[in-house]
Amino acid sequence: METDEDFYVRDVKVVARELLGFFLCSYDKQGKVVRSMIRETEAYDGEQDLACHASKGKTVRTSVMYEQGGRWYVYLCYGMHWMLNIVTGKEGYPAAVLIRGVSGFYGPGRLTKGLGVNGSLNGKTQGKASSLWIESSTSRERILTGPRIGVDYAGFEWSQKPYRFWFSNDQLMK
Repeated sequence: METDEDFYVRDVKVVARELLGFFLCSYDKQGKVVRSMIRETEAYDGEQDLACHASKGKTVRTSVMYEQGGRWYVYLCYGMHWMLNIVTGKEGYPAAVLIRGVSGFYGPGRLTKGLGVNGSLNGKTQGKASSLWIESSTSRERILTGPRIGVDYAGFEWSQKPYRFWFSNDQLMK
């Protein structure tokens, strides 16, 4: 079942954890629905979070993060990898969950490349109309938490916060 807007209008850390086991869905070239289980996420929590893009305030790039939860925040990283995030929380508070891995694609750059995600989704509401949506699942496995990856620039306090979530049986690059 497709998730509704209310699911995303909550604390980013709760949404990041609860997205594990849900399905990231899209259409293949023949129009068939492809479901990939979300296996790893990271939370980015407002302007005080120095690893969050919104820590520099509202800009053209981050403006979508200030909208109500349920929209895609897609940006280009290092000029070559698209990063897929879902905005969370109420309008005016910038927070988003980075989708780091789904079944078959581990690593946020591999995920977007494998699913054909690009900047054209930025700002669109998640749902079938945007051609990329999230469906709930009853699957539950043991969830682990740890520090986010690649945010050392945010300083020790923010880079070491346990805002990354993954399933215990996944073999991830740590």
